[in-house]
Amino acid sequence: MKMKKMVAGLSTAVFAFGALAACGGGTDNGSTNEGGSSSENKPEKIVIWEDIEKSETTKEVAKAFEEEHGVKVEVVEVQMTDQKDKLALDGPAGKGPDIVLVPHDQIGTIADQGHLNPLADEGALDAFTDASKSAVMFDGQAYGYPKSVETPVLMFNKDLVSEAPATMDELYELSNDVKGDGEYGFLGLWDNFYFAHGVIAGFGGYVFKEDGGALDPNDIGLNNEGAVEGFDYIGKWYQEGLFPKGLIGESGGQAMDQLFTEKKAHTVMNGPWAVAGYQDAGVNLGAAAMPTLPNGEPIKTFMGVKTYALSAYTENQEWAEMFLAELTNEENALKMFEAYNEIPPVAALESNETITSNEVAKAVFDQATNAIPMPNIPEMGQVWEPMAQALQLVATGKQDAQKSADDAVKVIEQQIQANNQ
Repeated sequence: MKMKKMVAGLSTAVFAFGALAACGGGTDNGSTNEGGSSSENKPEKIVIWEDIEKSETTKEVAKAFEEEHGVKVEVVEVQMTDQKDKLALDGPAGKGPDIVLVPHDQIGTIADQGHLNPLADEGALDAFTDASKSAVMFDGQAYGYPKSVETPVLMFNKDLVSEAPATMDELYELSNDVKGDGEYGFLGLWDNFYFAHGVIAGFGGYVFKEDGGALDPNDIGLNNEGAVEGFDYIGKWYQEGLFPKGLIGESGGQAMDQLFTEKKAHTVMNGPWAVAGYQDAGVNLGAAAMPTLPNGEPIKTFMGVKTYALSAYTENQEWAEMFLAELTNEENALKMFEAYNEIPPVAALESNETITSNEVAKAVFDQATNAIPMPNIPEMGQVWEPMAQALQLVATGKQDAQKSADDAVKVIEQQIQANNQ
């Protein structure tokens, strides 16, 4: 499988399904004009798969869209994590949706399998933040409308910490100060590459080299000098007892949350998905962008973007894009935030009072300026497990940083090569 597969080849495969009924078949974008879609191609309805228990705003926009354009929008709740596999089955069978909701890092894999269409109107993404636009690009094409953005930030208990520390050196000092009391100044799941990436990238490591806006899976920077320095820095927190021994492996997240809600951890690195649980537990929660590393560089966290993408089997792409443009506009994106606390990557909302008055949302926006979208090319699937093993070897002191990084990269390269044969 080659990363820079020609879009023309993908389109040929996509349009081969033209005989399918309902949502099956190719697309016809030739009639798009400045005034909107051609009435002669107006469908009776379009179908969107929305996430579980997060469809009310979408249904409101769908109702207004139908009233304005005479096209019904059917909103079906499907667990976001299940939509990729369900599309692969339902799409070719002619009973799939026009629009799916997927994590942006799955875009490359799904598009490479022929299940997604690129947008016909890339200019519609001008309203979104640069990072979120970058996240939905694959092989030089835009593959969706960003819905919401997630990235880890620093969360702190205001009863224990009056304000967020600006540097990791401050957190290191705090951690040593409270260590004797059986408390922890800072906790992070740094044996998990999703969280550890911010440290490794901040010291100069990278997953795949960016080359002209595309990612090169043949250039892996997870064992370069900066990456190894990041591994060493991570190991320091474990080996000096600043992280508890239970903060490794699958139970690490539960252990961290328990220590934080019991006021034994002053600060943690976590994402907006954790907010409800912390607040329900009575934590006087504060949030801020991640502190800077000892080298003065920001922690460059991974960023995830939930993305509305177009099924390759839709016959209604023109109208689906019209609907998505309305669903994700400034007004409706703000409504989604108010309803579900998912941070919209619409550039104009960064200074909106509703966003700025919410500490977590503001922290995510601030951190997103230093965040790196998770690579969305298929080769990324070969990275997670080798890096997790390397990080755990360093965290437990079983292997030094350089060898752990070298071994991980070797495995990643071998797996990518095997999958591309």
